[in-house]
Amino acid sequence: MYNTIVIGAGIAGAVVARQLAEKGDRRVLILEQRDHIGGNCYDKKDTYGVLIHEYGPHIFHTNDEVVYEYLSRFTDWYLYPQGHQVVANVDGQLIPIPFNLNTLYLVYGEEKAKELERKLIAAYGEGSRVPIMELKKSDDPDIQKIAQYVYENVFLRYTMKQWGQKPEEISPEVTGRVPVLISRDNRYFQDRYQGVPLHGFTPMFERLLDHENIEVQLGVKASERLTIRSEGVLFDGAPFVGEVIFTGALDELFDCRFGRLPYRSLRFEFEHLDQKDFQQGHSVVNYTVSEDFTRITEFQYLTGQTDCDGTTIVREYPFAYSGAAGEIPYYAILNAENEALYEKYRGLTAGLPGFYLLGRLAEYKYYNMDAMARKALDLAERIMEKER
Repeated sequence: MYNTIVIGAGIAGAVVARQLAEKGDRRVLILEQRDHIGGNCYDKKDTYGVLIHEYGPHIFHTNDEVVYEYLSRFTDWYLYPQGHQVVANVDGQLIPIPFNLNTLYLVYGEEKAKELERKLIAAYGEGSRVPIMELKKSDDPDIQKIAQYVYENVFLRYTMKQWGQKPEEISPEVTGRVPVLISRDNRYFQDRYQGVPLHGFTPMFERLLDHENIEVQLGVKASERLTIRSEGVLFDGAPFVGEVIFTGALDELFDCRFGRLPYRSLRFEFEHLDQKDFQQGHSVVNYTVSEDFTRITEFQYLTGQTDCDGTTIVREYPFAYSGAAGEIPYYAILNAENEALYEKYRGLTAGLPGFYLLGRLAEYKYYNMDAMARKALDLAERIMEKER
């Protein structure tokens, strides 16, 4: 009945399923353990009529024209005219994040900032993106002071809250995501397209999965229907000879037999206020020094919604994922030990014909939404290419 089984209805599973159903003429079954599609991008209106992102703010941003055009088939966009801009609350002062030349002038004042700007451009080049750990290696005492300010007020305590580790202890892939910008670009991302689906992520996913060759079953755990054996995959107890594309947590597929892969999780505290707005001035404010939470998001400014009464915000509290009921693994903790553990799990699937791992959890990596969509499109193409 089915040619392909996809585990998970997030961006990875939805895109690969649509492409195989539409271009590959396959009958695709999607098994999703949650009671909704869209994965962590899922959004809905709360009881006050405010469109919220239930699993924290998600923003689409890309320079990939192929991905942008592909997803534009299923949604119109609310694009940010000046890009997504984030500020950090540092002892009551709001400064642009990532730290850039505008931030430099706010922190040091006109006269001192001019000299520091000259030194930064001479050392790294105008328009460059410098990871904080690289900036700290400078021999120039003035640049070292900038690095120390950024390290202490933007990175150190925020990183310890977010990751439970110091920046030196985590992967450069992580610390490099928010560099120091030697420019006056206040955008959090430097991609051409930045925004959210005009009517929400969930309607976009509904259109993605609205195809005669796709069936979605919600509230189904993969382990309830699939059995992984060295010789192949059983579906509902019978051998399955088509493709299986797995986008879930790989260790949990095997009942964590080698131990649980470490992740950071998030707890969200939503609050509705009977007032025009929260008066923080931005859709997202990071709390890099004070408070137990990492950021506050005000949804009406994230989504562009204007037809709501009052405003809804959310505070984010990171913690270590334990696998307890209700917890969600968000961010893989990348280091040599954890990656070696992941490889043990990946090895259990390496010899399975037609079994593919796709996505943040399945690959134990961090992907932006556009990169994940691109990987899904590429995987679908490779699968279809085998039959040509």
